[in-house]
Amino acid sequence: MKWRNIGIGAVAAAAGLAGYSHWQGRRAEAAVPQDGVLTEVEGARLHHVDDGNGPAIVIVHGLGGQLRNFSYALAERLAGYRVILVDRPGSGYSVATGGARPGIAEQGAIIGRLIRALGLDRPLLVGHSFGGAVSLALALERPDLVRGLALIAPLSQAETTVPAAFRAIARPSAIGRTLVANLFGVPVGQMTREVTSRRVFAPEPIVPDFATRGGGKLALRPGNLDAAILDLLAAQGEMPALAGRYPELGLPVSILYGRQDSVLDPERHGTLTAGQIAGAHLELVPGGHMLPLTQPDLVARFLREADQRSSTSRP
Repeated sequence: MKWRNIGIGAVAAAAGLAGYSHWQGRRAEAAVPQDGVLTEVEGARLHHVDDGNGPAIVIVHGLGGQLRNFSYALAERLAGYRVILVDRPGSGYSVATGGARPGIAEQGAIIGRLIRALGLDRPLLVGHSFGGAVSLALALERPDLVRGLALIAPLSQAETTVPAAFRAIARPSAIGRTLVANLFGVPVGQMTREVTSRRVFAPEPIVPDFATRGGGKLALRPGNLDAAILDLLAAQGEMPALAGRYPELGLPVSILYGRQDSVLDPERHGTLTAGQIAGAHLELVPGGHMLPLTQPDLVARFLREADQRSSTSRP
């Protein structure tokens, strides 16, 4: 009877945690609703915002991020461009539809399919953090689809350890992933959100209203947590081979890094990577990992200059 009662209690606790997590997910969606439209491509239904006129810029967010990371302050500073902000498959309001969660290379291919679906003429491809790895993967496989890369604090090299801000969700086993995504991740994430956000933004302050205006709340949904865990696993598995191919890149690549980035090492992911790519432009500036939110004027200037370099070298 004792063990039976313990078992019943455990099941009830799990059901309660699951119910709470999914309820909080719905609350996050109410606080941060969809901003754009959904486009079906092979392997995904992609949520994106498409605004402005002029040469196209496609911007891809990082781990646990969402397109509001860029609509917060950056997009409005890119007048004269057609700016496409996209949620990666499984993040924000984009859904992977191809069965297994797509890794870095497949996410790059999916972004490439969106470029074709929207009829874009070789946009400048911008990737922040994990989105930098996705952008590099696309450029390596389909350089004909983009005119250049502008990478902001990109994940570009293999990592032997998970950054401190994401260690709480690093679960290699399927059971561990399920428990974190559906039971423990949301309540624990809510309790540690302030600490995690400080780590991601450090040494710069967290921007006001990041949870809503910046899309931060959407990260604490069961589906988005599961996607973030799988992205971490994909990085461990795919980054060594991806980094080994950088000498193949023949298009203009610009890299921007904050010298005090506390998530990814700017020397490893910025200086080392730039040295592997012929003609790459590297800019190191005072600041942290979340430059599109904390220093949007600087990032907008960087993107315009990256576009100029890409446009002048375009065949």
